[in-house]
Amino acid sequence: MATVEGSVSTVVRRPVSEVFAAVADITRMGEWSPECTAGRWVAPATGPAPGATFEGDNVAKLGPLTLKRWTTTSEVTAYVPDEVFEFVAEGYTTWRYEFEERDGATTVTESYSYPPRTGWEKFVYDTVTRRPAVMVTGMQRTLDRVRDSLEG
Repeated sequence: MATVEGSVSTVVRRPVSEVFAAVADITRMGEWSPECTAGRWVAPATGPAPGATFEGDNVAKLGPLTLKRWTTTSEVTAYVPDEVFEFVAEGYTTWRYEFEERDGATTVTESYSYPPRTGWEKFVYDTVTRRPAVMVTGMQRTLDRVRDSLEG
């Protein structure tokens, strides 16, 4: 079965070093993400580097209703300043940010991938909760908020 994937991009009118630093600082993700409300590095990590781990607090809502709260542990799997920041959440979902500077602006692309679910989990994720589409919508909101924050 094919990997489940999604990606979105936006252009931020700021230098790549500034956009990369903001996104790779997971302690700021709660400012932007509609799902991740907070993030913190797990000692001995104090910042992004391959192998560094962090926790992220998350919430799933349907309008004003909170459906679920949970915390994930993630490991940084790729860190190339001004180019790539990637981590794997709970050993399952890979989140990747790629950066490209052009004419003083930065295109940032956020993507996710995970192995396909099967059976009833596939039905719940794909049909009932429409999780892949929700993830794409959330990523676009996140990048739009990053853009608005940095350009503001």
